[in-house]
Amino acid sequence: MIKESIALFVAATTLSATNINLNGFFNKEVCDQVLTNKGYFKTCYDYKAKGAKYVAYTLNGDLINVKNIKKRPRFYEDKNIPKRYRSTYKDYTHNKFKMDRGHLYPDAAADDNYQKLHSVYAMSNIIPQYKTINRGKKYWAGVERYARHMATKLRSVNVLNGVEYDKKPHRIGHNQIAVPKAFWKIIYNTKEKFEKCFYFENNPLYVKGKNSIKDFIVDCNKLLQKKIGR
Repeated sequence: MIKESIALFVAATTLSATNINLNGFFNKEVCDQVLTNKGYFKTCYDYKAKGAKYVAYTLNGDLINVKNIKKRPRFYEDKNIPKRYRSTYKDYTHNKFKMDRGHLYPDAAADDNYQKLHSVYAMSNIIPQYKTINRGKKYWAGVERYARHMATKLRSVNVLNGVEYDKKPHRIGHNQIAVPKAFWKIIYNTKEKFEKCFYFENNPLYVKGKNSIKDFIVDCNKLLQKKIGR
């Protein structure tokens, strides 16, 4: 993973977290495949994990709460990925860790346009998350809501999600999907010099005693340096 470390070093050295170089995260040295998802968001996909490593998108404040499409699409296999490396809806059904199908690009950020909302339900945008963390208004769901709030306040924000996997991760389903050990989110607006970074271990015990999304804020530069040194 020397090439990946070099790429992440470039990203980290250009980060004052409001100046992220996304090329350091979405390239052939870091990703087995880069998915553009019809231009709505970008995914760095890992064949070994059968899941995303990074997902990036922009939230336009003018589109937040404009339409709020209620009907949700069905999850579907991402046929842009070779079949042997895909995850499926059934991989999560009755899984032994009772994991949620957790979105990286959330549906509430894409419900102004049905085609955009449909793209969010590709299984390549889904990772196993404990439901306590995924659905918690004080946890991951709360950070997603905070991102939308800042988009309306600043007119737009960029979001970069990262997913961390152990070398020998737990796996679920027929296709043996890797369960992340942690995931994080960077929300930023370069023009407004705004940045906030959040980090979550994928463990229900990790969030006990934490009562606000503020409890998950981390230093953005240290977050990137941690990725390099793993």
